[in-house]
Amino acid sequence: MVVVATPGTGALYTVAAGLARGARASVVAALGCTLGVVPHMLAAITGLAALLHASAVAFSAIKYLGVAYLLYLAWQTWRDRTPLHVDSGDDGDGKGAPAPAPGWAVIRQAVLINVLNPKLTVFFFAFLPQFVPAGEPNGWLRMTGLSLVFMAVTLVVFAAYGLFAAGVRAQVVSRPRVVLWMRRTFAATYVGLAGRLALQQR
Repeated sequence: MVVVATPGTGALYTVAAGLARGARASVVAALGCTLGVVPHMLAAITGLAALLHASAVAFSAIKYLGVAYLLYLAWQTWRDRTPLHVDSGDDGDGKGAPAPAPGWAVIRQAVLINVLNPKLTVFFFAFLPQFVPAGEPNGWLRMTGLSLVFMAVTLVVFAAYGLFAAGVRAQVVSRPRVVLWMRRTFAATYVGLAGRLALQQR
């Protein structure tokens, strides 16, 4: 719970989706971030995380792809001038906004945010085995169960972040200057997270 609840890139993206597009988009973003955990879970269970941890080239390649994607999101957010609307026909899922992003676009971005973070794989590799008894005959089943619990907690916590953001969306949208500075703040935070990822070592 502590690991998941600590604000990071996935939580930030879910909050941004809730503020910009509403409740449904925030839940979709939370689901996408949760699905982005699956490749790291599989890597840890199959032992690929050991290769990633040992190979500086593999780690750096994924890391800098993640940095590039975060900078791309920052640039997109900074340049976005699309007006946000909440009217009587908006049920909180962004339908009142012009040309809302389709659900697949939200979920794709959310998945990529987590997939392109090599520290998640190393985290799973270092974290999960501590909860698997030595000599466990079906250790991979135990790790799979623990990973599914981690994913469930991720989904619930991120969805809570996003739904809270969607709940205050009307107050934010009604103030254009707040919307502008909100986008600039998110863009700057993406840049900051990209810089932090770039400086991370194995």
